[in-house]
Amino acid sequence: MTTGRVVLLSLLAILLAGGVLVVANAASTIADSNDRQLALDPFYAPPDPIPGPPGTLLRSEPLDFVDPTQPTEVEGGTAHRILYVSARPDGTPAVSGAMVFIPDAPAPAEGRPVLAWAHGTVGMGDACAPSRSPAGIKDMSGWLEQALALGWVVVATDYVGLGTPGPELYLVAQAEVNDVVHSVQAVRAWDRAGAGDRYAVFGHSQGGHSALWAGHLAQEVDPSLDLVGVAAAAPAALLPEIVSVQWDTAAGWAIGPEALIAWRDIDPTLPIDSVVTRAGIDNYARLADECITLAALEGLARTNLGQNFFAVDPVDVPSWAQVLQEQTPPPLPAEMPVFMAQGTADQVVLAWPNALLQQEWCEAGSAITTLWMGEVDHMKAAIISGPDAITWIADRFADRPVTRTCDVPPAVAPEPPPGD
Repeated sequence: MTTGRVVLLSLLAILLAGGVLVVANAASTIADSNDRQLALDPFYAPPDPIPGPPGTLLRSEPLDFVDPTQPTEVEGGTAHRILYVSARPDGTPAVSGAMVFIPDAPAPAEGRPVLAWAHGTVGMGDACAPSRSPAGIKDMSGWLEQALALGWVVVATDYVGLGTPGPELYLVAQAEVNDVVHSVQAVRAWDRAGAGDRYAVFGHSQGGHSALWAGHLAQEVDPSLDLVGVAAAAPAALLPEIVSVQWDTAAGWAIGPEALIAWRDIDPTLPIDSVVTRAGIDNYARLADECITLAALEGLARTNLGQNFFAVDPVDVPSWAQVLQEQTPPPLPAEMPVFMAQGTADQVVLAWPNALLQQEWCEAGSAITTLWMGEVDHMKAAIISGPDAITWIADRFADRPVTRTCDVPPAVAPEPPPGD
């Protein structure tokens, strides 16, 4: 048994005894059995060469997570997994998996509206991909059936490199937007989906970052599609502010390994030795491959033992600060409506950076509607805000006027609390 595992098991016993276990599900619910993952591998294997341009649908099958004879059931629709062509930021073709949910009701003549869901941080291992994981739809549970009842197709990308050959380009704007937009193109290419050309994007955490960037970049990816608005729950948006207060906490262990792998993929010169601790360097590849529950638990254990992932605040390192700023979405123009929901009890994406986002985007003239949720933590942000987000998106599909909430101050001050 490795030293890391001994530390994890020892701290797990302490955490359980103290009643402060922070994970939502037992580790056994995060990934399928090894046998099931091996059985899924052929579906996710890309053809060589990859045929067709980005947006090409490669294959589909009924969605199941544990037993292929028991497809996943959703009220008011059918569930599927697909493999489709997307593109790396440099245009290189790549493939991604996705989940697709199709309403039972007939499609209108103009095609069904499409809701593209962008998920949050889950880990980089193949089994962590939502379309391969039993936990794949947990963040959709508060609103998926509502969307189907409205007659929308819902497509939920895994992102390129997550469940397919990688790496996943975590918190890399162009990669995320490519994967979201090309997932919409793929369902439009599938006659069974009956999808039209109007769509919205809704994302949580990392997916909130994806959604906000889609408001800027989606038109460049496919100008023939009509993006009516973007919605984000607890978005990882103002990255310098988030990192500056989380770099020396357990969150650094949960998200640092993925960011390190992804950002060094796009900039191999990004320094490691002066920024990441020895423990971080020794463990980042393994931790990135863990699904987020195990990674977060080990991060909490290591933090309680006085081990940090980062040796210094990356914001104070010019090359890292540049990447953080480059991947931070600027305010959206007034013609792109945006909905943002944030819980005040969030300990991952803290509330104050998104209060600052609300202030800055309002000052810049963005058409932003905000929902502040008292005592809601990070894990529940999408589930609890989902019904409001769906109602807001329905108004965008109906071409109703946007209600800006800039005259309502955020629930917390747009600055770090005293002592942070």
